[in-house]
Amino acid sequence: MSSTAFADPSAEGRRGHLAMLAFSALVAGSFSLGGQIANEIAPTALNATRFVIAAVAIWAVVRVRGGVPGFAWAAPWRYLILGGFFAVYFVTMFEGLKTAPPVSAAAVFTLTPVMSAGFGWLMLRQGVSPRIVAALGIGALGALWVIFRADWAALTAFEVGRGEAIFFWGCVAHAAYTPAVRWLNRGEPVLVFTLLTLSACAGILLIYGAGDILATDWMGLRPLVWVTLIYVALIASSTTVFLVQYASMRLPSAKVMAYTYLTPSWVLLWELALGQPVPPGLVLVGVGLSFGAVALLLKE
Repeated sequence: MSSTAFADPSAEGRRGHLAMLAFSALVAGSFSLGGQIANEIAPTALNATRFVIAAVAIWAVVRVRGGVPGFAWAAPWRYLILGGFFAVYFVTMFEGLKTAPPVSAAAVFTLTPVMSAGFGWLMLRQGVSPRIVAALGIGALGALWVIFRADWAALTAFEVGRGEAIFFWGCVAHAAYTPAVRWLNRGEPVLVFTLLTLSACAGILLIYGAGDILATDWMGLRPLVWVTLIYVALIASSTTVFLVQYASMRLPSAKVMAYTYLTPSWVLLWELALGQPVPPGLVLVGVGLSFGAVALLLKE
């Protein structure tokens, strides 16, 4: 870990919070845009391409800033682990969006703070106070309310859609990723750590998704697919990976993931901007619970 990461806890903490606020808004766009094109391109082909583009973009920045220091290449298995977590998360996300509504998928994403707190304890022995436990419980309840579309009968029967179930396992990987960043970092600059993580993820997906990549009619894709691809590559990949790694070095895992509770609200705004119908009013009750959870999690 960088020796300056906690030099000024208050200042560094504020920067970490701002990073995650931006993260929650930017990642929401992936759900709304991804929901519109999920059935037009294989998830592995889309994500392999996006991570190649993202890695090249970050590599250009790192090169200008002096390149990758030699010690960053030590124990390259670390990047394969982190890249693997991200590969699972993003592939299951787009696979899930084939059938799950964007708001519902975003609600599944908000279950990650509960799991991230657990992984934070396993990897870093980060404890959680009763207030944090209460906040995580409120946030999870709000997420379930949105996932089941405010249908009490569906909630009690626990009828989870196929898309939501697929994406849940990706969220498990994402939850493990957050504390793993601090656990595996050995003092590498955040931008360099981001580059090597993205490169590992791209390599994994290029190998795993080779068949889908070759089978894709790239010239026949409609413009919105390319817009989504560029957005998820440059904004929802390189930028958000950097923001999560930046915040993870400055905040406890539970607080980093607290901002995921804002994602469904941002997705609602994205959906409105893209001309999509708004969910029933009762669904907003779950969104309100999510805001309450964020307030509790961020309270000092």
